[in-house]
Amino acid sequence: MHRLILLLIVSMTALSAVGAEPIKVALNWVPEPEFGGIYAAQQSGIFKANGLEVQIMPGGAGAPTWQMVGAGRVPFAIASADEVAIARTRGADIVALFAIYQTCPQGIMIHEESSAKTIADILEGKGGIGMLAVEKGLTYARFLEKKYGFGKMRLVGYSGGIAAFMADKNYAQQCFIFSEPIAARRQGAGVKTFLVADAGYNPYTGVLIARTDYVKANKTTVEAMVKSFREGWQQYLSNPKPANELMHSLNKTMDEQTFAEAAEVQKPLVLPEGMKPEQIGTMTLDRWQTLIRQMRDLKVLDSDVDARECFLP
Repeated sequence: MHRLILLLIVSMTALSAVGAEPIKVALNWVPEPEFGGIYAAQQSGIFKANGLEVQIMPGGAGAPTWQMVGAGRVPFAIASADEVAIARTRGADIVALFAIYQTCPQGIMIHEESSAKTIADILEGKGGIGMLAVEKGLTYARFLEKKYGFGKMRLVGYSGGIAAFMADKNYAQQCFIFSEPIAARRQGAGVKTFLVADAGYNPYTGVLIARTDYVKANKTTVEAMVKSFREGWQQYLSNPKPANELMHSLNKTMDEQTFAEAAEVQKPLVLPEGMKPEQIGTMTLDRWQTLIRQMRDLKVLDSDVDARECFLP
């Protein structure tokens, strides 16, 4: 009798799991190596091993991920740390759970022939650089403008591609160091890159977010999601090929070689020297406090934010 009851309970649990609606995770861009650990968790069965059925929702330019989470349309999404701070000032009770990039991958790229050796050199027009393509309203651009000034530089809008860069040796542009520079090199250009983080602005990037009330009501699910993200990134850093093949099947605009190169370039941004694999994704109060001070100083935030409420340590 007891065995029959146990069998019924197990069967009902299995049916419930099969019929359960997948937990959605909204990305802020298309399937590319910046999400490699997430797709590794799906491809290798890590999500399922941790009791999760996950639906990864690709995004695109301007994907309103924190707004989607804030409105309750999805439980999880990928955003940036500065977006979390902005969201909280606008009444969205968003919290960061996991940070993919310990070092922000945002940078400036120039042609290798230029004699410029720092971002300061670039913005001062050294090495013949006369034009910079950048989204001026973004927080990191405001930081660079305040620290160095754009007075000697002609600013143009960032198109999202590299055509203008390839056509002009005196052209500089914003980039993710594992994206546009690789594309330019593949087309025969010599490229130098400079991380904005090295200039002093280094927000956590690729941050897994959720609503605070969801976190409180679904602790087991949230813990399993964070655990899966960490294990997925450990898997991807050790062997990116299976997840790259999955992402390539979903995103034919990036070739397999670029997937492999980008995965290699981003490794030290996800797991910097001195960090242990089991620490991947962790965040500190000091980093959040620094970011909020910078954003207040740049007048990106119009009210104060408690750093302790922005993330789960």
